[in-house]
Amino acid sequence: MNKQELIGSVADTSGLSKGDATKAVEAVFEAISASLKRGDEVRLVGFGTFSISKRKASTGRNPRTGEPMSIKASTQPKFKAGKGLKDSVN
Repeated sequence: MNKQELIGSVADTSGLSKGDATKAVEAVFEAISASLKRGDEVRLVGFGTFSISKRKASTGRNPRTGEPMSIKASTQPKFKAGKGLKDSVN
């Protein structure tokens, strides 16, 4: 399912117009992104938890040349599925 299919599904399920469903889905994505950017977790009980993970700077090797290269420190988003989501899939 891609973003447009998700918006269509939300519109059908909720009875909203596609324009309103688009605004709702975009608002949810923006709220999650803003919260993660601040360093907060987003916990959706029964669905899952969005969080961030900090990676330290490290050295690696270029796979083509074998030369050492530095990898900058970064912050990565993570998602851990909740029990309700896991149960609904199995």
